[in-house]
This record gives sequence, C-alpha cells and structure tokens, in this order.
Amino acid sequence: MPDPVSSIRNLGPAYEAACARAGIHSARDLRALGADVAYARLLGTGMKPHFIGYYVLVMGLQGRPWNDCKGKEKAALRKRFDAINSAATPATTHGLAAELDAIGVRVRPDQLTPDT
Repeated sequence: MPDPVSSIRNLGPAYEAACARAGIHSARDLRALGADVAYARLLGTGMKPHFIGYYVLVMGLQGRPWNDCKGKEKAALRKRFDAINSAATPATTHGLAAELDAIGVRVRPDQLTPDT
C-alpha cells in the first residue's frame, strides 16, 4: 500500500482528503508533483486559496515544521502562492458566475477583444 499523504510532516487527514479530490492519492504522488503543481491542482478542485495551507505543504515536502517558514523565504513563497492563485482563478469560478460562463451568457475578461 502506498504511503498516505498524511504521512508527510504537517499534513493531516483534511489535507489528505483535499489531495484525494485532486487525484493525488499518495505521498509519493504529491512529492512527484511538487508543491506548486499540487497546490494548483487543489485550487482546481474548488479549494479556497489560503497562504498558510500552501506554505505548510512546501515545508512538509521539505520535511520541515510548518512554522519554520520566516522572513525572506516566506516572502518568496508568498509571491509563488500569488502566482499560482492568479493562474488558477478562472478554474475556480463558482456559483452563478460559473453557470453563466458555462452557457456563454457572461463574457470573461480573457475573451474580450479591442473591438468588444
């Protein structure tokens, strides 16, 4: 049996369940994807972005305690988190906006042209 996601430091049953929803079923899979790709997949399942959840993952994959992230390292991780979150935003649209997008009622910003 593969090692569970929760066998990675800092990651418990809730994180493991979120990973399962994203198709990440083992610690090995999570390590192979890396923190950035895995977090983007989590956001793609509708998980709300949360900076602490991101850096807990990064620290866990490094075998470090979650609260070991400080200073310049934390600031650099914040930039990575913001970039991942920005890239995932269209995939995480929910509710009425998602339904309107699905039937083509609402024009998304990426569909605008200069003459729109």
